[in-house]
Amino acid sequence: MHSTTLTPDRRARIDASLGANTFLVELGALFEAAGHEIAIVGGPVRDAVLGRPGNDWDFTTSARPDQIEQIAGAWADAMWDVGREFGTIGLRKAQHELEITTYRTDEYDTGSRKPEVRFGDTLEGDLSRRDFAVNAMAVRLPSQEFVDLFGGLADLDEQVLRTPVTPEQSFSDDPLRMMRAARFVSQLGFHAAPEVVAAMTDMAARLEIVSAERIRDELNKLLCGAHPVEGLRLLVGTGLAEQMLPELPALILERDEHHRHKDVYEHSLIVLEQAMALEGRLESSPDLVIRLAALLHDIGKPKTRRFVEGGVVTFHHHDVVGAKLVRKRMRALRYSNDVIDQVAKLVELHLRFHGYGSGEWTDSAVRRYVRDAGDQLERLHILTRADSTTRNQKKALRLQRTYDELEARIAVLAEQEELGSIRPDLDGAQIMQILGISPGPEVGEAYRFLLDLRMDRGPLDEADATEALRSFWAARPSA
Repeated sequence: MHSTTLTPDRRARIDASLGANTFLVELGALFEAAGHEIAIVGGPVRDAVLGRPGNDWDFTTSARPDQIEQIAGAWADAMWDVGREFGTIGLRKAQHELEITTYRTDEYDTGSRKPEVRFGDTLEGDLSRRDFAVNAMAVRLPSQEFVDLFGGLADLDEQVLRTPVTPEQSFSDDPLRMMRAARFVSQLGFHAAPEVVAAMTDMAARLEIVSAERIRDELNKLLCGAHPVEGLRLLVGTGLAEQMLPELPALILERDEHHRHKDVYEHSLIVLEQAMALEGRLESSPDLVIRLAALLHDIGKPKTRRFVEGGVVTFHHHDVVGAKLVRKRMRALRYSNDVIDQVAKLVELHLRFHGYGSGEWTDSAVRRYVRDAGDQLERLHILTRADSTTRNQKKALRLQRTYDELEARIAVLAEQEELGSIRPDLDGAQIMQILGISPGPEVGEAYRFLLDLRMDRGPLDEADATEALRSFWAARPSA
């Protein structure tokens, strides 16, 4: 272990962060007056050194949870203790949310998903149990002394992720740290040290004891980072992806000798990057749904690959199969039903544009495209555009022009017909009155006919819709 000296620039960044948040020193003075140590630790210190903005504040202290409440209770605007069993007390001061955790020396049982929490006595001991050296730096309060016992500053300079103790010990204590390595590769643009990569590879199966929710949360943070492709490559390269998202490495299909199909894995990573470049079209960025859909849009290909006459490779219905696989995997990772539905819909529809040839879109086809996409239309625009990874410039430009024309057609029809909320020209009550029928399946049958008619012919007045309905009803085989 060794300490590292702050450069004047980095010292100035920390001072500026503390100066802009005077409550930090106030809190430190409260603990000092009570005879306890407290320090800012982890990500907030790392980000302050890097000059990155941050709103989350994590602290470690010699005080036990009951003592934390006594010291900060009157000072805080609100306080909660949902993390008490792990030594953590949360509180709010003005608009800031803080977490204060007693010094810890956690140990994980080899078959447990939760740590056996043991309180420690020193800052050094607490820092040694942190995931990576860049997150094991601290600032004591109120003295503002900078503490770097494990070479975090040097690792920041090298943009490398190393563990304070051996990676084997660190990952054995908490296997989720292997996922966190990939997440920080994505968020910070750093690379994992060779010994970290080796330990992740050797210990990938240890991830099985971690809850699906924790894995999902780390995957989300990775995907929403600035460099998700590099983080994903680390997951796949070490075998971690095989444990939590096996459909991703499965995209690395064995190539036939004539290379008659794209490298689906590399294609998917490119589509993810291209979708990210188009996120400005959405209200928020990063957008988790479009990134998941871009990454997973082709996961149906391994199950649908067929070699046909002439050595041609096909992936018929990989969109439908992929949507089912998305639902299964995302349910296993405990995603919400809303997110699952959104991603699955995009995967199922990602080929729809290519089903209409080279652009001979009828008004009926445009209406159906918009109707089926629903509230995912803008994301579908992005996914469809991002899915073009051909190196043939003429083909790429032709696809782009064709999709430009489709969006223009949608805009024109949307202005004329309120495409986003297409309904039949007659409602259920009118259908029952015109046909003299009671509520039941027959009403649904008539409703679907009118909806198809609306898609094909556009808006009709009540008289024309009524005439068409009567004709359809009279012509039914059961009539």
